[in-house]
Amino acid sequence: MVNCEMCGTTVADPKTVKVEGAELDVCGDCAEFGTEVRQDTGSSASAKYSTDSSSTGSAGSTGGSSASSGNSSGGRRRDMFDEMDEVATDYDDRIRSARESKGLSQEKLANQLNEKVGVIRKLERGDTLPTDKVQQKLEQALGISLSESDADDDYEFDADSGASTGSYTLGDVVERKD
Repeated sequence: MVNCEMCGTTVADPKTVKVEGAELDVCGDCAEFGTEVRQDTGSSASAKYSTDSSSTGSAGSTGGSSASSGNSSGGRRRDMFDEMDEVATDYDDRIRSARESKGLSQEKLANQLNEKVGVIRKLERGDTLPTDKVQQKLEQALGISLSESDADDDYEFDADSGASTGSYTLGDVVERKD
């Protein structure tokens, strides 16, 4: 018996699903929030993904063949979150600093980007994340990068482990109750 890694309920037979890039062992109710991961019996190294979260063990052969047929290389199906850049945690400071260094007011920057002043204010306060379109406009106009992957300084993480890798996962934060 293990606990669901999303809701914490005790589960006899957990399902492994991929949720926003993280593989989690979850209960049947929480499985609908991700893409189910199945190990192919022929090769334990490659994972097969199924978009049908309500499928049971009998759908393993049909789900596996449909997932691999969409990919000509025979590798695992790509998750859309694998290729997404995350917005940096200090995006608000980056925007404000770059705007001020260029000598622009919030109003002038908004006019230059053809956006509302309220959007710039909310971004600089950190109240809202920029849309992809606004992020691209800001990066071009201010000559900055708002992506986490382009961060100049990696953050440090020390959760009693002393590790400082520059990034951490859900497993680094959560304590399992076995």
